[in-house]
Amino acid sequence: MPLPDDLSAEIDGLCRRGDTLAEAGQLDEAKALYVEALRLLPGDPSDWAASTWIYVAIGDVHFRKGVFDRAYRCFHNAVRCPGGLGNPFIHLRLGQSALELGDHHRAADELMRAYMGGGPDIFDEDDPKYLAFLRARADLGHARGSG
Repeated sequence: MPLPDDLSAEIDGLCRRGDTLAEAGQLDEAKALYVEALRLLPGDPSDWAASTWIYVAIGDVHFRKGVFDRAYRCFHNAVRCPGGLGNPFIHLRLGQSALELGDHHRAADELMRAYMGGGPDIFDEDDPKYLAFLRARADLGHARGSG
């Protein structure tokens, strides 16, 4: 069942404003708008597709601020929402956060999921240490079936 149009428009507006603030580096202000949007979802947020991207946005704010435990929790929530499981970006951030928290096993698993879904290009925007970590843990020449 889709969200009512007026509620969907309100949530979209909050998230767009949050995105603009995040792009301008106003991360705390952006997070406040994302949280406000999440709170507007009726019932269990994980029932709604909008929650996937809201959790991603909040998680990305935490990731950019270096608050990796909170980033991990947000991306863990996102992966449990509609369209979250198998999304390469969500798995990328889960893996990166896990690595920053010292959980190398979880990091390798999630980074491999990101690689399998998005290829090496998904790592292009971030510190090369994440792809280097994965390369040290796995034979990436065979990971995507490219001999």
